[in-house]
Amino acid sequence: MADHATALRIEGLRYVLRDRVLLDGLDAEVRGGRSLAVTGPSGSGKSTLLMCALGLVAPDAGTITVAGGDVTRMTARALAAHRRRHIGVVFQFGELLPELSPLENVAVAALLAGTERRRAYGAAHDLLRWLGVPPQGTTGLLSGGERQRTAVARALVTEPAVVLADEPTGALDHRSRDTVADILFDMPGSRGCALVVATHDPVIAARADARVSLDAGRLVEQP
Repeated sequence: MADHATALRIEGLRYVLRDRVLLDGLDAEVRGGRSLAVTGPSGSGKSTLLMCALGLVAPDAGTITVAGGDVTRMTARALAAHRRRHIGVVFQFGELLPELSPLENVAVAALLAGTERRRAYGAAHDLLRWLGVPPQGTTGLLSGGERQRTAVARALVTEPAVVLADEPTGALDHRSRDTVADILFDMPGSRGCALVVATHDPVIAARADARVSLDAGRLVEQP
């Protein structure tokens, strides 16, 4: 995404859950090298929006284009391949495999995307070193901050066009929160990806290039 082209485009996105309109005709665009924070109370639809962008939730209407591909129109196989190659994800609790080492947790994402084994492990090692996480040992024994930094490394190892982060600092203490936030918001500039962060934390949201809130199913621009 060196040319900072549009990495993520959402048009007319609508999603209804049991007669409740969670997303009501949303439009948004994030270019490579830029970050967007999505705020709103619990239950407002922030996570659902990210799940739609991942292709894990099918919207009732609208399109979502990631790295030039419409994820709402792809077959399951094509979507899985597109997701592995072009989308990185950081969840609130990391969602790592605790029995594997940090190196293995990161490398497996690259291997699943089709990267050759030596290159996958080399890239994983370099990212963990950059993020200050020991590559060996058991992931389950890492601190919360180390686990989230490992999750960031896993999200970046395929050099994705878009990184989606769902409450990535919500389970961290203030010091770890600030460290992980530093890393996340450095990524668009240093890696050229687009970053979308769903958060209820105004301190985290304030660091994004642009901010919107989900209100009654609509995105409202914030100052």
